[in-house]
Amino acid sequence: MMTEAESLLGLTAEELSGELQRMGEPRYRAKQICAWLYAEPVRSFTEMANLPEALRKGLAERFKFEVPASAVQVSADGTRKYRLTLEDGEVIECVWIPEAARKTLCVSSQVGCALNCQFCVTGAVGYQRNLTAGEIVAQIRHVMLMEKLPVTNLVFMGMGEPLLNWEAVDTALTILNHPDGFGIGARHITVSTVGILPNLAKLAKRPEQFRLALSLHAPTPALRRELMPIEKKYKLPDVVAALRQFRRRVTLEYVLIGGRNDTLELADELAKLAKPLGALVNLLPLHPGGAPDLEPSARARMLAFERRLRSHGVEAVLRRSRGLDISAACGQLRVELEARREVPAQEHAGVQ
Repeated sequence: MMTEAESLLGLTAEELSGELQRMGEPRYRAKQICAWLYAEPVRSFTEMANLPEALRKGLAERFKFEVPASAVQVSADGTRKYRLTLEDGEVIECVWIPEAARKTLCVSSQVGCALNCQFCVTGAVGYQRNLTAGEIVAQIRHVMLMEKLPVTNLVFMGMGEPLLNWEAVDTALTILNHPDGFGIGARHITVSTVGILPNLAKLAKRPEQFRLALSLHAPTPALRRELMPIEKKYKLPDVVAALRQFRRRVTLEYVLIGGRNDTLELADELAKLAKPLGALVNLLPLHPGGAPDLEPSARARMLAFERRLRSHGVEAVLRRSRGLDISAACGQLRVELEARREVPAQEHAGVQ
């Protein structure tokens, strides 16, 4: 009976080296293969030109590496949203955000999301399953193949809650950061979470300086419970206390919703949380249409909220919208069967 091929992209460099040794191959082959997977991504084993033909054949019989079929939407501001179809037919999305020398990719960690935050469209899709480490890594490889450029910054802010898929995200972080993987510096990789306490502690224990962003959106437990049902399980005071485990600066993400969380009094409460942590506050406009029952804050109100935080000595930044015309901003990733300006981005078979 034929066994299912193992994903090469889900193996760390050390694990790949071990597999190759068991195949009777020298250790240096692992570096050669990693280069074809991450430094100069290829679509098939046959393209790994410096490997013996017998090894390429043996790898193809034993392993696979995901090359998703995809389509892309292009925003007027240069942002690109990739819709990737996985081997089982499930669909995820990731977003490429070029800005001068910085090339940021926002990746998904789950198919859909179970958290049902009021302001997030992805939650309306519902949760389907976790992504494997290989499927997470495949997103970065795919965009590098399409854009012909390296990813300089990586954010886990796409579909899903990364810390509800900790095992796969943990492995993916290693591959992303490792010199024989993508070699992205830990300080250029951000994990965004609502605050899943057990796995937040595991992330804090990693020695690398990965950045953490807390999806906060309300400075009081009562208001946060209204906007984010996860507050019932992981209480705001406990989550804020857990942030002190991190040796690096934490970012607090705060979507401004008209008439719900954008008063100056709430800015004062937010400052009480942020200042003792030395946290940066990212203020994000709610995007029209992203949550039909909610309204974006007025521009003047957002600016006043930002000024109020700064008056308390808190560093706050009001972010500009990216990818608004293609629903590519935070909380807007979803499956769209018919989308404006969507074009094929070179169709591939599910795996090679």
